[in-house]
Amino acid sequence: MTAKLPKGSRITGEGRQDLTASLVERYNRGESIRSMAEDIGRSYGFVHGVLVEAGVAMRTRGGATRGAAAEARRAALKEARA
Repeated sequence: MTAKLPKGSRITGEGRQDLTASLVERYNRGESIRSMAEDIGRSYGFVHGVLVEAGVAMRTRGGATRGAAAEARRAALKEARA
């Protein structure tokens, strides 16, 4: 989902389920909460709340920045955006 949501609008029902599924998938692929929030036009707290509500195991702060894990993460994100 790359369309920005109307600011301040409530997201309920099937729309929220679709948004949750999309955000969970993107987060599990390695995308940051901050980049997803910017992409959909919502706050970091909103996206974080949706992920927690969905039962997602949150990554530690900073993520992998060096080594093979970071390289793999960057490659996966690059591929997903293409």
